[in-house]
Amino acid sequence: MTKVLYITAHPHDDTQSYSMAIGIAFIETYKEVNPNHEIVNIDLYNENIPEIDVDVFSGWGKLQSGKGFDELSADEKGKVGRLSELCDQFISADKYVFVTPLWNFSFPPVMKAYIDAVSVAGKSFKYTEQGPVGLLTDKKALHIQARGGIYSVGPAAEMEMGHRYLNVMMQFYGVPSFEGLFVEGHGAMPDKAQEIKENAIAKAKDFAHTF
Repeated sequence: MTKVLYITAHPHDDTQSYSMAIGIAFIETYKEVNPNHEIVNIDLYNENIPEIDVDVFSGWGKLQSGKGFDELSADEKGKVGRLSELCDQFISADKYVFVTPLWNFSFPPVMKAYIDAVSVAGKSFKYTEQGPVGLLTDKKALHIQARGGIYSVGPAAEMEMGHRYLNVMMQFYGVPSFEGLFVEGHGAMPDKAQEIKENAIAKAKDFAHTF
């Protein structure tokens, strides 16, 4: 069965967030088109996403030195074990849908913590004599992103780093198909915000038929 991870990084729901509204329109239509696919919702603001800190490095170091998992401290076990769970869940999926706003030219910090969690040598990529090689070569991914301004053209396009970062990481993992679905300009043109939102929702529903 095809497994889709629907990964959201926004503290608000679809009634307040443009990215979440577009995301809901997409995933609900996707479910209708693909009723036999498994959809796993991952709300990063309501999940335990450990940051890579001193406990994680210490736990990893002990495991690499040959110590068993039972020899780790309680904090090390909790964080290292959870990171492993997140990575295993990620590599077990067939498709990824990332939903984020554009904040300060990037995305909320919890998304970076999640990407760190699933970037594990031997699982999502491997090191070779020729350099790192991605291992997720049979996956596909989509990034749904809301931008209050216009970042698709002009000088501002070079300032957008959220989608570009995810694009780099998907290439790093070897994911062959990564696309973007954007809603933008609603902050810069509030008089057209509803029209922009409705058009983006329609586009998301159409895209769900082919993803």
